[in-house]
Amino acid sequence: MNIGNEIKKLAVDNGMTLTHLAKVISEKKGKNFSVQNLSTKLKKGTANFNELNIILDEMGYEIVFRACSR
Repeated sequence: MNIGNEIKKLAVDNGMTLTHLAKVISEKKGKNFSVQNLSTKLKKGTANFNELNIILDEMGYEIVFRACSR
């Protein structure tokens, strides 16, 4: 499972572009965050937790940690 591909699928499903998501990250982080930077991070799987949390929050999702039974 590649998180970048999953984020891109969710963006399409929610009618959002990477340009929009990069703009939201820029606003929330208070610094420039280009669509090129976002695209590269998603492709390489190097987006950090904060960036993924901002993206998912914008699309109406949340990250949940759940213990697994072993």
